[in-house]
Amino acid sequence: MNAAVVESYTQPPRYMSFADPTPQQGERIVRVTAAGLHPIVRSLANGTHYGSTGQFPFVAGVDGVGKLEDGTSVYFGAARPPFGTFSELSVAGDALLGPVPKELDDATAAAIANPGMSSWVALKARAQFKSGESVLVLGATGSAGRLAIQIAKRLGARHVIAMARHVDGDELKALGADSVLSLSQDRDAAIAALREEWSNSGVDVVLDYLWGQPAELVFEAIARKGLSHSAPRVRFIQIGGSAGPSVSLPAATLRSSGLEILGSGFGSASMERIREAIGEFFATAAKQPFKVEIRTAPLRDVEGRWNASNEGARLVFQP
Repeated sequence: MNAAVVESYTQPPRYMSFADPTPQQGERIVRVTAAGLHPIVRSLANGTHYGSTGQFPFVAGVDGVGKLEDGTSVYFGAARPPFGTFSELSVAGDALLGPVPKELDDATAAAIANPGMSSWVALKARAQFKSGESVLVLGATGSAGRLAIQIAKRLGARHVIAMARHVDGDELKALGADSVLSLSQDRDAAIAALREEWSNSGVDVVLDYLWGQPAELVFEAIARKGLSHSAPRVRFIQIGGSAGPSVSLPAATLRSSGLEILGSGFGSASMERIREAIGEFFATAAKQPFKVEIRTAPLRDVEGRWNASNEGARLVFQP
């Protein structure tokens, strides 16, 4: 078969021939029709993700859409290494395999599953989000952040704050954001803006796609002075690290606030819960489509398109 093959962490995947998968017990062959280029796909391919193993060669891609041998259209992921989803064929176990609603075309399902699951699982499984709570989306202009705004609103968020470096307030408000904050302003101004939001609307849940310095701004905004206050609970859900792999977190911030930090991703949520979340998310998308920009490209172009900027759109490769 043809596939996008990773041979080292320093080069993009190459479109080349790779051995066809042979299914083991409990696995099924999937003929892939679409697979999204998500941040995790790049991170696994360049060795910066915690799931990177250093074993080469392997096929890129963590999830996708395809057809089983009987023609059933399915979403699948977590293929057994060295197989992935950027290929003509893959293998799927029951752990992450489910139907795709007929209302969703293959490219759309492949584009939205991973970014949509990131906030759906974070809110429902990790934050135990309740309708009527408020949400801050940190990193709101990428595909995942844009979907997070919409998902928070669909799940009943009272107030959604969108924060990112380059913001288009009208565009983000059209997605459902009630307030829009810029990370491009200086540190003190950004912290002051966050504190004003905390004072006016409150923040119950933070969905963090950035980490690094932007997360530190939020931590500083949450911190309190004095001994007599009663700090509100804030569930900070760490999802992505596009702004840096680490933060500086003073101990006093944790002791003086209601801050609770949780991770959300493969490992912190069970595969069963992730599969359920994708099914719930797909059902919601089938009833009322989410606003998402999708770009498609043939898989043979993977090497040239691998590092291209997609400006908030999700790129989907099709074999």
